[in-house]
Amino acid sequence: MKIASKYNPAEVEGKWYQYWLDNGFFKSKPDGREPYTIVIPPPNVTGVLHMGHMLNNTIQDILVRRARMQGKNACWVPGTDHASIATEAKVVNRLAQKGIKKADLTREEFMEHAWEWKEEHGGIILRQLRKLGASCDWDRTAFTMDELRSESVIKVFVDLFNKGLIYRGVRMVNWDPKALTALSDEEVIYKEEHSKLFYLRYKIEGEDGYAIVATTRPETIMGDTAMCINPNDPKNQHLKGKRVIVPLVGWVIPVIEDDYVDIEFGTGCLKVTPAHDVNDYMLGEKYHLPSIDIFNDNGTISEAAGLYVGMDRFDVRKQIEGDLKEAGLLEKVEAYENKVGYSERTNVPIEPKLSMQWFLKMEHLAEIALEPVMKDELKFYPHKFKNTYRHWMENIKDWCISRQLWWGHRIPAYFLPEGGYVVAETPETALVLAKEKTGNAALTMADLRQDEDVLDTWFSSWLWPISLFNGINEPDNEEISYYYPTNDLVTGPDIIFFWVARMIMAGYEFRGEMPFRNVYFTGIVRDKLGRKMSKSLGNSPDPLNLIEQYGADGVRMGIMMAAPAGNDVLFDDALCEQGRNFNNKIWNAFRLVKGWEVSEDIAQPEASALAVKWFDAQLCKTVAEVDDLFSKYRLSEAMMAIYKLFWDEFSSWYLELVKPAYQQPIDAVTYRATLGYFDALLRLLHPFMPFITEELWQDLEERKPGESIMIARMPEAKAADSRLLSDFERVKEVIAGVRSVRLQKNIPNKESLDLEVFGAHDRAFDGVIGKMCNLSSIKSVTEKSAGAVSFLVGTTEYAVPMSGNIDVEEELKKLRDELAYQQGFLQSVLKKLSNEAFVNKAPAKVIDMERKKQADAESKIRSLEEAIASLS
Repeated sequence: MKIASKYNPAEVEGKWYQYWLDNGFFKSKPDGREPYTIVIPPPNVTGVLHMGHMLNNTIQDILVRRARMQGKNACWVPGTDHASIATEAKVVNRLAQKGIKKADLTREEFMEHAWEWKEEHGGIILRQLRKLGASCDWDRTAFTMDELRSESVIKVFVDLFNKGLIYRGVRMVNWDPKALTALSDEEVIYKEEHSKLFYLRYKIEGEDGYAIVATTRPETIMGDTAMCINPNDPKNQHLKGKRVIVPLVGWVIPVIEDDYVDIEFGTGCLKVTPAHDVNDYMLGEKYHLPSIDIFNDNGTISEAAGLYVGMDRFDVRKQIEGDLKEAGLLEKVEAYENKVGYSERTNVPIEPKLSMQWFLKMEHLAEIALEPVMKDELKFYPHKFKNTYRHWMENIKDWCISRQLWWGHRIPAYFLPEGGYVVAETPETALVLAKEKTGNAALTMADLRQDEDVLDTWFSSWLWPISLFNGINEPDNEEISYYYPTNDLVTGPDIIFFWVARMIMAGYEFRGEMPFRNVYFTGIVRDKLGRKMSKSLGNSPDPLNLIEQYGADGVRMGIMMAAPAGNDVLFDDALCEQGRNFNNKIWNAFRLVKGWEVSEDIAQPEASALAVKWFDAQLCKTVAEVDDLFSKYRLSEAMMAIYKLFWDEFSSWYLELVKPAYQQPIDAVTYRATLGYFDALLRLLHPFMPFITEELWQDLEERKPGESIMIARMPEAKAADSRLLSDFERVKEVIAGVRSVRLQKNIPNKESLDLEVFGAHDRAFDGVIGKMCNLSSIKSVTEKSAGAVSFLVGTTEYAVPMSGNIDVEEELKKLRDELAYQQGFLQSVLKKLSNEAFVNKAPAKVIDMERKKQADAESKIRSLEEAIASLS
């Protein structure tokens, strides 16, 4: 036999992946077939494969491989994201190791270093995905900053600006003091913190008293420009129209009144710092208060503060507590739980900051993207995420799209020498517009200054399903017309706002239709204790090590066992081991079948003929079930249905039924049917386990060069014989009953038994029962033999005569011991039921349970007494 005795993934996986590549099976071009398109959620160019990628890309590959086997033109487009903040941080760190500061480089010099870093690291994660078996069309690999995608981004910016949807202005933004850039609201993560609530004394001007203000941020008092009270607060009426002195700082600020102030919080007095709090900013706008920006971009105190200049904001918080106490201006400090906003990228607390930024108006975009999802024209799986989506869309804020970085798409706005700016796709067009706007025909490119900022990374990835097919630059090209809208998006719920919602907006704004028909939300991968996987906890296994240990198919299966859509995935290495064991089960079943000698001269036994019919029905039923589960995106359940079909029905039942006697041949009819079933099972399994299925499918029969299970057709659902299936389930119960008797009585399998039937019984399956149970005879009786051990299947009693098969004395001892136990148990139940107090107080359910115990015990006692009598 040429098939190895053990399955070794290392010998198989690389060989077949290269074969698929060499034969161009992953490639797609528009043709007359129905397209099936998936675009990969582009991993960060900085990234390496982690368990979240494993889950996400396994699911995508399952969907793509299945579509390909259904005869569709499957196109899975890979690519990476330029990840502005993360990549720039990596490049800055690498330069620092060489003693180079970003500030000492020109933009062009820095970008050279950044592109160099991208070329070194940018393809790592995509190369790693090949190990998993990902069947992407690698010729289509894209990058969010490549030429086509960059053109698309700039074109879209100009288009939205010309539509009046993009504007520039000073607004309160989320500032990241480490990355030195603004962030959108969605890039801020709020964490519960054990903070302090400081009660500060603001002296009332011209009086001896103080107004007490509670704040979590005493370090911002240098930016206070008012105190605010609620006009309906009885305890602060005396402060109306007064002015107070800011502690330590010494300047005088007015007391203003607004019902925004929460009377219940602290003392009901609020310090107003318009430059450093979103709500204070709104009060400042409303009451025309001055705004003092006391922070430098890096989170240190600025010259404008007048105190603590150059110190870090958190060092100031520690020092100012002592200084306030010493000055007698700190009333008290309390422990306080509050939520603090952190930068999603750098994990430092963000600073609300007034800044000149570019914004995209979202109201119109949210409006066009909400209805299709709520009406299920574009479907979410699981559906529960529709509510999350709706809530965000209905409470949307304008998107801050500018970032104070160099790595990214530079904003195509050009400032004019006399003030103002123009927006254009190219510098040349900008110069033409600048001349028109100023009326100065003598202007040159040197007179224009392009905005230094770049666009938010998500401003390029929101175009991904369109820009991958060049649908922005050439809206009517063949590819966008054929592949768009795409079919399925597989992603995590954590980027529903960052990415999913924005892609839907872009789809309707620039194409007038949805970007994808279905969104499958995976869960978050956690360890078996439910903790999120992270480097710091050391609970995140290296996927490549898992593949080396268990094989790609074992890992794919392991992760899918734990992955119901939208629910968190509790991952355990033991699941990969289970996946590897299943590989071995398939391999050994294949070796068994291919090891049989085949004879054209012997007739098909009755048991085998029935087994072939039954498994055909079982296969039809499972194919229909799998189709239904895929239509509902219940992929884990679909996989388990095929797993059970192979392990339970095919291996444990079918192969046992048709297996020839030791050193005897199998008939050719049954053998051909068995190979046909093996072929169908491999095709069903292929999307989940691509490597082992290809290896065995190639060995199943002679194949021509260029043939592959990848492009073989998926088995199609046909009507299953439900009557045959239900009859066979009853047969299985009879077989299980006889096997249980053998086990109880320690009768070896090689010893043949007789089976007596008392009641209705279908003789059509006697050949099957006889073979599986090693029976000499099956006969209907009106009375079972003395000493026979019986069991019920439905209302029919089956009995196995014991003569000669058991030690009578030993069996009588066991029966008498069991009888004594049951009689003692019955007495304890009767004692309870004869206790009036118990019967009167106990709930009806408890009384019924005790009566059931009595009836069961009495029934067992009768059976035991009958068995003892028959053996005595």
